[in-house]
Amino acid sequence: MDITSLLNFSSGAIQSVAQKTDIGVDKKQNEGDVSFDSIFQTAMNNISSTNSYLSAAENEELKFSMGLTDNTHDLSIALNKASLALQYTVAVRDKVLEAYKELMQMQV
Repeated sequence: MDITSLLNFSSGAIQSVAQKTDIGVDKKQNEGDVSFDSIFQTAMNNISSTNSYLSAAENEELKFSMGLTDNTHDLSIALNKASLALQYTVAVRDKVLEAYKELMQMQV
């Protein structure tokens, strides 16, 4: 499975993991530089940021529905951020599950 196509995303998490693991770079990889814990923490940070975007969108919806604000621009931005973050999180989850299934099917 080649994840170098994910480097086109502007996510700081993917780019930081790529830099730590030297993905797409012709340098010699240093073993032990990137641990599973650092990748797991990056994934958990992405999930928490997705949750914060979803909460912000929900807050903007509530403000607009209760008449506290008439600014549809902020509502639209919050909804788009939440939607994109959720789509990205689901895409990453799908790739992780696909990799896990592939690992489980390997013969030892």
